[in-house]
Amino acid sequence: MSRAQELTEKIESGTVRCGVIGLGYVGLPLSCEFARSGMSVLGFDVDETKCARINRGESYVGDVSSEDLAAQVEEGRLTATTDFSLLASVDTINICVPTPLRKTKDPDVSYIAAAVTEIAKHLRTGQLVILESTTYPGTTDELILPRLESTGLRVAEDFFLAFSPERVDPGNARFHTRNIPKVVGGHSTTCTNVAQSLYRKTVDHVVPVSSTRVAEMVKLHENTFRSVNIGLVNELALMCNEMGIDVWEVIEAAATKPFGFTPFYPGPGLGGHCIPIDPFYLSWKARQHGFEARFIELAGHVNTSMPHYVATKVAEALNSRSQAVRGASVLIAGVAYKPNVDDSRESPALDVIEQLTKWGANVAYSDPMIPTYAAGSVELESVAFDGQEIAARDCIVVITDHEAFDYTLLRSPDGPVVVDTRNALRGVRSPHLFRL
Repeated sequence: MSRAQELTEKIESGTVRCGVIGLGYVGLPLSCEFARSGMSVLGFDVDETKCARINRGESYVGDVSSEDLAAQVEEGRLTATTDFSLLASVDTINICVPTPLRKTKDPDVSYIAAAVTEIAKHLRTGQLVILESTTYPGTTDELILPRLESTGLRVAEDFFLAFSPERVDPGNARFHTRNIPKVVGGHSTTCTNVAQSLYRKTVDHVVPVSSTRVAEMVKLHENTFRSVNIGLVNELALMCNEMGIDVWEVIEAAATKPFGFTPFYPGPGLGGHCIPIDPFYLSWKARQHGFEARFIELAGHVNTSMPHYVATKVAEALNSRSQAVRGASVLIAGVAYKPNVDDSRESPALDVIEQLTKWGANVAYSDPMIPTYAAGSVELESVAFDGQEIAARDCIVVITDHEAFDYTLLRSPDGPVVVDTRNALRGVRSPHLFRL
């Protein structure tokens, strides 16, 4: 029996032991899903606090309840550790570490490299290694494969290597790890088949592709699609503003077309762990091949300019009452990058706050999901979103449309001016309300 057959048999019988490196918003839900499928899971992280919380059954990820996590821990199916020497004891290894951008907009794959270094120290025959971190096409074959084969083991014979992009959407109650189709591309057909067998135990639908590069490109295409379309509708919003047209009404009417149109909505800028970052991975890789991704770069330029535009909209709103930005009291409603999550990574709120502060405004924020927030050199604490706080402000800026906010408090024409970047006050028409 080949090593591929042996590992596949372990997976199908449920005797496989899974390892997951990186226990954040991707790795922890994946670990729980493996455990729920009856497999033994060992999670690895450099953060001792995270590991301790997991081993106590305490979740710090919104999409994983402490009750669910505790159940897996109590059953002995899920354990977390900082001891990477235990990688030798697992049969499969999923890498779920961050892949940020450097200040130069180049990919930072240092977290992947660190994880692979640890894997290589303890790699043994019969193991499956899968990268899930979003990265540029070629990472699996160009960065990971040479390091693992430097151990003397050979891919597709002694060990197996694949890429499967994470498709996590934090806060999405409808789609989660199990029911989101899983794209898988292996270094070889054998690698793909082994990786498929693992995911078929865990997710409802697996989508095999011909190579790791195709799988890597799939993820970048998905998020670049969103970035470009958001860039388009943001530019449309700027255009409509100059023409005196309500862009939200335009989109609502266009969305009634039953074919050939997908609605995207303007906003204060891009946020989160994927959309602001992934297109730059793709354009960077394109430059390596002498190709200029002009369309992608233009969308990025439009999207990154939106926070400044929001700040100018605040100035316009204050000017309507003969008030300057300098000295004005401004309340930012929401600093999370999307509604109803406690994640502020890459949130455009940071740039809006920094710009308004630079212009001399006194800025505060309210966010029920994020009690403290660092905006550059300024550290802020969330204030209440209530009648008293709102009445004390000159301008309210809706950056994140959390469901917890009572937007009826913003409807009074005698209250502060409102800049609504999310159409949270849909249907309201008032001289004190300014939309994108």
